[in-house]
Amino acid sequence: MAMRISSTVTLTRVRLLVMNAALGPLDYRVPDGVRIGPGTVVLAPLGPRQVTGIVWEPERLPATQVPEEKLRPIHAVLDVPPIRPELRRLIEWTADYYCAPLASVARMVISSGGALSGPSTMTEYRLSGGAPERMTPQRERAIGALEGEQGSIRELSGLSDVSEGVLRGLVNQGVLEPVSVDIDRPYTRADADHETPQLNDEQAQVAAELVAAVKAREFAPFLLDGVTGSGKTETYCEGIAQALKDGRQVLVLLPEIALTEAFLARFEARFGAAPVLWHSSLKSTERRRAWRAIASGEAQVVVGARSALFLPYAALGLIVVDEAHEISFKQDDGVRYNARDVAVMRARFEKIPVILASATPALESLHMADTGTYKRLVLASRYGGAQLPTIRTIDLTQEQPGRGYWLAGPLVAGLKTRLERGEQSLLFLNRRGYAPLTLCRHCGYRFQCPNCSAWLVEHRLSARLACHHCGHETKPPEKCPECGEPDCLVACGPGVERIADEVAEILPDARIAVATSDTLNSPEKAAEFVAQAEGGAIDVIVGTQLVTKGFHFPELTLVGVIDADLGLEGGDLRAAERTYQQVAQVAGRAGRGAKPGEVLIQTRHVEAPVIAALAAGDRDAFYEAETDARRHAGAPPFGRWGAIIVSSEDDREAREAANRIGNARPRFDDVMILGPAPAPMALLRGRYRYRLLLNARRTAQLQQVIRDWLSTINHPPGVRVGVDIDPYSFV
Repeated sequence: MAMRISSTVTLTRVRLLVMNAALGPLDYRVPDGVRIGPGTVVLAPLGPRQVTGIVWEPERLPATQVPEEKLRPIHAVLDVPPIRPELRRLIEWTADYYCAPLASVARMVISSGGALSGPSTMTEYRLSGGAPERMTPQRERAIGALEGEQGSIRELSGLSDVSEGVLRGLVNQGVLEPVSVDIDRPYTRADADHETPQLNDEQAQVAAELVAAVKAREFAPFLLDGVTGSGKTETYCEGIAQALKDGRQVLVLLPEIALTEAFLARFEARFGAAPVLWHSSLKSTERRRAWRAIASGEAQVVVGARSALFLPYAALGLIVVDEAHEISFKQDDGVRYNARDVAVMRARFEKIPVILASATPALESLHMADTGTYKRLVLASRYGGAQLPTIRTIDLTQEQPGRGYWLAGPLVAGLKTRLERGEQSLLFLNRRGYAPLTLCRHCGYRFQCPNCSAWLVEHRLSARLACHHCGHETKPPEKCPECGEPDCLVACGPGVERIADEVAEILPDARIAVATSDTLNSPEKAAEFVAQAEGGAIDVIVGTQLVTKGFHFPELTLVGVIDADLGLEGGDLRAAERTYQQVAQVAGRAGRGAKPGEVLIQTRHVEAPVIAALAAGDRDAFYEAETDARRHAGAPPFGRWGAIIVSSEDDREAREAANRIGNARPRFDDVMILGPAPAPMALLRGRYRYRLLLNARRTAQLQQVIRDWLSTINHPPGVRVGVDIDPYSFV
């Protein structure tokens, strides 16, 4: 690879942050005639191989002791724009705040290896329409699966579930034909004035503040607090339009890939072109194209999952975090960061506005607004005169469903009435599959995951027993593996598939759709579901939390919550808040058009504060009570939480390592340390797990306490020690 001459500062010695968390910073010599500076992305030798690194300010990384004459020269400067100082500061802050290695955070920036080098065209393959000389089951499966698809051999292998060798055989016979793809072709340009919406007075006032903030080009955090159906998206799109007029880039973070298709349709109608997508389902060529367009400034608006936050934008002008309360913005492995909070920090470093949009904001965000750190903008009414739905509870201790059934009489009556009227209903249960537990009625054997402390969930649609934690799957056996008795397996408890079966029995003429991450596992499937629902081809939707947000179906007038108590189980310290958010969000799907909506909440605890607040539609009362409880417990936002997770494939090794950490605990008046204790999910993906929980006052230097504490302890190679600052998951 040829050296690229840069106009940056002349340096003879540089300090690299290399993309290997096990290595510290490394110093290298700059070859004569090469001009590079901080942020330059380079290839450097490390032993017999080449590693990617980012040139960093030497004073910001620990010094190395290698003398000048022993330094090896940089191999090549990569043909990408330097990583800007604002992004380098974000990398440092994220690593410091979340107790993560700098290299692990920086790897999220250099997240597309193909974008750093390589040709601007590549070869992909698609079906030619021809037939193979000899048809085999594998070839038949491949041809059936790849209709309308195009990609590399590896990508097509994943799509068709056949080996790359089978596909190469189809290439040799001309069944798959090569196609040259221009990887870096430009995206269609968005037009800020393509179709300007008619905003009501409330929306126009809020939009004017957002537009002014974008023009000012200063750090300004906003909490856009609007009831479901109030037009938050249309309102913040005016801020996006202003950024486009100013030639600046925009990042919109969404919590679920399934939401992107609905957002894309609205965006394209408003701006005349689709935004640039960034999520894990993109092909490698799509990731390369998007990464380079973002780094060059050609990509105007990027819509993506949390990882899009660390892309190297050339001229970022606005960040929007939609559904900002969603827990899926919290990464639970690797670098355990919260994208909502990191988005605010990126906006601070970039000196731009950031909008946190939600109908049910996180209590921490509301606290920041109450203290004046965020500016709260309120949309209090639904757009177009639509009314909020009426909400009432069904006490399952009084209105018990029949034996083996899960829908109470009032909810069944509501479903029948909507079907007769030609209206749609939505049933919400946050539990995938058919049943959460399968057991033998003869001997009591329970099907458990071999890799996790979790039951296997029965999925009848795909005829499998699956673990939702590690992905382990097996076919349901014909006999009990413990006692050998045939036809003795019993499904215990309901999942969405079981509820769908019950609806089909009650309403045999109803057209039913199951909406979960299993059935809507790609943007294309999500788009097909939305089109069917909007077109009136679905009468009853049965779904998990995937359907609680983002969807707008005007004919949907009834929402039934099957088990509102489910989220209150398990000792989650944010259980009440999560339950309120989920039920309030799914309730917001009802009555979004001209027809009034109704929400029926099945519960065994009508007196629980969260259920009472939902029934009364009194969000402020719930948040006030939750705030008092958090203040009393020293929980966020009034205190700090941190977790240390110790794991190993050997239980004894993990337990001993956790005890070593526990025995070395520091003593501070403002930090309480609990544990170690086995994690609720004591076995996860084949690793035994122990946890320590820290509860600290706001004044405590929590991260420094953890770093100093753990730095004194050595562990066997098989032990992993992870740190989770501001944890959301306590399993």
